[in-house]
Amino acid sequence: MKTILETDQDFFCDINALCFQLLSPEETDLVKASKTQILFRKGDSLTKQGAFASYVLFIIKGLAIQYIEGEVNKSFNLRIIKPGEFVGLSSVFTKNTFNYSSVALTDCQVILVEKETISHLVKHNGEFGFNLIRRYCEQNANMTETLRTMLFKQMTGRLAESLLYLETIKTDHPDVFHLLSRKNLADFAGISTESAVKLLKSFEQEAIINLYDKDIFIVDKNRLEKISKNG
Repeated sequence: MKTILETDQDFFCDINALCFQLLSPEETDLVKASKTQILFRKGDSLTKQGAFASYVLFIIKGLAIQYIEGEVNKSFNLRIIKPGEFVGLSSVFTKNTFNYSSVALTDCQVILVEKETISHLVKHNGEFGFNLIRRYCEQNANMTETLRTMLFKQMTGRLAESLLYLETIKTDHPDVFHLLSRKNLADFAGISTESAVKLLKSFEQEAIINLYDKDIFIVDKNRLEKISKNG
């Protein structure tokens, strides 16, 4: 991890993301004055579950995994964090700690904005606030769906749903499966690595997917969707 200074080649002098274009010039200056640009290396922690949160992260470039830490080194992956997404919004609206951890899957360029600045913008810029709250609600809805999957689906259904989700990421990031270990994949489904490997082989034998090195290709999406639905 390193701070990117204005003299660095990778420094972004302007805030170009669509959500920041909703700000007035004065509000844009406020964000610029309270932000720090950071380069997180692959494997670096972006947030730590339970740690004090004084800032909100905005991903400019790169991919990261958001996950919940459990006991005895167990974890459950919630989602892939993509460019243009916020991390740590819950600290603005609820408690002052991160309620999940996140780690960089690739090198990530990230803007850290002081939490008080985001709170000020939400209160004084209705359009920006609406956009941010909509994002926050979408994340919560996705997490509720993830919890439903964990509670009511068997292992095959959970892995099938995880593969379908990651396939949506693959559209814009073709190397996503190369970035994930089999343990990462298992943690998306909430199963053991051994079970994930066995189920992947079973799906391949049934001509539902193709396995090529670390990459995974969905051959029969309809059957995989049925497995996901029926659990």
